Amino acid sequence: MADKMTAEQRSNCMRSIRSKNTRPELLVRRFLFSHGFRYRIHVSALPGTPDLTIVGLRTCIFINGCFWHGHEGCSLYTVPKSNVEYWRNKIIRNRERDYAARMALKEHGWHTVEIWECQLKPKEREKTLQGLLRTLNLIALENKGASIRYAADDGENRSVAAEDVEHYPYGTD
Repeated sequence: MADKMTAEQRSNCMRSIRSKNTRPELLVRRFLFSHGFRYRIHVSALPGTPDLTIVGLRTCIFINGCFWHGHEGCSLYTVPKSNVEYWRNKIIRNRERDYAARMALKEHGWHTVEIWECQLKPKEREKTLQGLLRTLNLIALENKGASIRYAADDGENRSVAAEDVEHYPYGTD
């Protein structure tokens, strides 16, 4: 199907898409703040300029748009039918840049969490946000070696001790 917009209209449309303070990012920020986490946004001194940085936990959270970061297997990511070579190269560069930033952060002792736009759609949102909460609490537990509380999937609060933690159950490198 041919594009119904002129090249100039398409360019203006694509230019208007925000890279900061997006709806998925605001959703995660509100959730974390309501659960007592304090963070900094868009810290340019760190590799990749993470969307959220929780300094006390040395954790960076990247909230990626499925299209712009090439989320494989996701219905929100499809290569446009026009200017295919440009878009393929752009997505590849974005993926390489994301990977390099995560590795640089890891080398400097930072944890990284990657959340995809599709994981914040209404059907997956609660599971994703609870998984993020558990992950951050486990990182806190690992850093402080104390018992902490987290919200379980069934809404009950559960206590976790440091010796119960073997790995992060959700989205970290």
